[in-house]
Amino acid sequence: MASLPFVDELDWSTVDALLVTHFHLDHAASLTYILEKTNFKDGKGKVYMTHATKAVYKFMMQDFVRMSSSSGDPLFSALELSLTLPVIIPVSAHQQISPCPGVSFIPYHAGHVLGACMFMIDIAGLKILYTGDYSREEDRHLVKAEVPPIRPDVLIVESTYGVQSLEGRPEKEAMFTSEVHAIIRRGGHVLLPVFAMGRAQELLLILDEYWDQHPELHNVPVYYASSLAKKCMAVYQTYIHTMNANIRGRFEKRDNPFVFKYISSLAHSRNWEKKVADGPPCVVLASPGFLHTGPSRELLELWAPDSRNGLIITGYSVEGTMARDIMNEPDEITGLRGNTIPRRLSVRYVSFSAHVDYSQNAEFIDLIGAKHIVLVHGEQTAMGRLRGALQSKYKDRDEDVKVHTPRNLETLNLTFRGDRVAKAIGSLANNPPPANAESLLAGLLVSKDYSYTLLDPKDLREFTGLSTSDVLQMVRIAIGCGWELVRWHLEGMYGFVQEGLDKESGARVMRVMGAIDVKQTSETELMLEWIASASNDMVADSVIAVLMGIDSSPASVKLTHSPHNHDHDEATSEDVKPSDKHHHPHPHTNKRHDHGYSPEEAAVLRLERIIQFLEAHFGDVQMYEPKPVLETEVEPEGDTEMTEEGDAEPLAADEPAIITVHGDSEPLRRRVESVLQMAIATTGSLAEQFTSADRNPTSDYEDARVAAVEEGQVKTEGTTSG
Repeated sequence: MASLPFVDELDWSTVDALLVTHFHLDHAASLTYILEKTNFKDGKGKVYMTHATKAVYKFMMQDFVRMSSSSGDPLFSALELSLTLPVIIPVSAHQQISPCPGVSFIPYHAGHVLGACMFMIDIAGLKILYTGDYSREEDRHLVKAEVPPIRPDVLIVESTYGVQSLEGRPEKEAMFTSEVHAIIRRGGHVLLPVFAMGRAQELLLILDEYWDQHPELHNVPVYYASSLAKKCMAVYQTYIHTMNANIRGRFEKRDNPFVFKYISSLAHSRNWEKKVADGPPCVVLASPGFLHTGPSRELLELWAPDSRNGLIITGYSVEGTMARDIMNEPDEITGLRGNTIPRRLSVRYVSFSAHVDYSQNAEFIDLIGAKHIVLVHGEQTAMGRLRGALQSKYKDRDEDVKVHTPRNLETLNLTFRGDRVAKAIGSLANNPPPANAESLLAGLLVSKDYSYTLLDPKDLREFTGLSTSDVLQMVRIAIGCGWELVRWHLEGMYGFVQEGLDKESGARVMRVMGAIDVKQTSETELMLEWIASASNDMVADSVIAVLMGIDSSPASVKLTHSPHNHDHDEATSEDVKPSDKHHHPHPHTNKRHDHGYSPEEAAVLRLERIIQFLEAHFGDVQMYEPKPVLETEVEPEGDTEMTEEGDAEPLAADEPAIITVHGDSEPLRRRVESVLQMAIATTGSLAEQFTSADRNPTSDYEDARVAAVEEGQVKTEGTTSG
């Protein structure tokens, strides 16, 4: 239980995917516990590993359950293990998998052991490469770890050997075989503690080839004392296609490299360790690799007192294990029963560990090119030294690469910047803006699974299956003045309002800025209606403020209490209240043709205001009116002269001015254009500059007004011009 990860510190029901890199116990043994003894089953998480890893994992865990059951403190039962095996989803190298929306991963070959892989994970466009245990050196049967073609943002990489450098493969093989041969020559036994799967198969291939090349060794037996290795050998023969070219080539020639000529499995009969110890010289590969228990520990205790025997450590040894302690060559070792055993056998360390050393790791990190490097899977001291070496290298190169060594359970917060791209579809994609245009592409932005789509709201149902709905806002306001006074205040604030009748109720309606309908529901009450949106709500708030301030406005008092002896329309006293007879144009009103100005008059008025603006900036302005082009000559201060030309028709009261500026002086021309832009924006009303994306469909008063005019129900009211 103490060897488990910190499983209690995580809510496993929130995990979307468990990615197992390879079958070694330190990476996979707790999987059954997590699946059966935590709340992982309450969530929607999935478990992934490669086909070869799952095949070996089954045998590894069955052996693990058998061994742990004999110790009396099993983490889980054989039944629980069997229940979890169908849950595991096998994947192939280079296969893209999406376990949940917005998340995908691709396995890549990692070397190390059969089926081992590294995972390139994509989370909403953020790419993370997790290497697991990996090897960059092609050995007798495995390919070396490949460099993914995708550059990740974060690299999570092992740091097992820190800054330590190991010998090359030819040198290691020569040292290993010569040491084995030397022990055999002196009549001793060779103990090779290995894990059942992984490096054991590599050593068997080396020994079988060496024995074949040395006839004097043909009578010396080589055993692998592991029933698990015997079972898994069939898996190795099944997945020949995942191995390197050497193995595949031999297999194509009907030469199966895993059918050994000089190596056999050692049956675990009663007192087999004693029989082997008392027998002739031999080589035994026994598990486990750390010598903490099992056949390898039994053989060590039997062979340790004899100086003819030899022990060769071929893999990485964890601190606190017998394999690590005996490398210091103590005079005595402590047996499993607490007895003291003299140590006279030779001890040699020749690393065939399928982990990268410093030079291989540093080279791979450079090839990946990630801006954030997270070091894991290493002792604190080794990780610290590796971090220092990497930081020093990047500092010398003046590269901005961050190296992190988080502790267990420590949250690592990283910040990234990136562009998010939205794809335009539907009618928006059919009518793209010109390549050189600076205009904005407006549409509805739809986000799904961390991808973004821009489309016309009318295409929403067709392309997404979604639908839209409108929220109709209504506010009733008590009012103590007439309709004309309300219109006077609204026109003063917004420039002009559209007026008509409600099609259903026949009530008088004014539409403000094309978005807010003001209905006269009674002589003392107004009702505001609008389609809710951020912009419409803002306009509605301002309209409410204007209406609530009418009664207290000094202008209202002046307009409704000054005596007048004339009317401004043809309405009779029976039709109009006294307070409605006094039509005073608001000084800020920008009248439309239905409120007193014809389109031509409105255009002239607008142009006069623009000219006043230009005179304030440049002095005297001379105006010419050729048809169909209006030409105005501006005489700014100094001797420079310029002419501006523009189409007079667009200068209607409800449209923005479109003016073309011509001149010999480029700086002056740009200055005039800038001033014109300010003039057009300044002289226009709020209603002219505001366009609501959410028109109010509830009061179709314009159509109603046309119909009413045709029936003679509504008279176009004349007002005096301001």
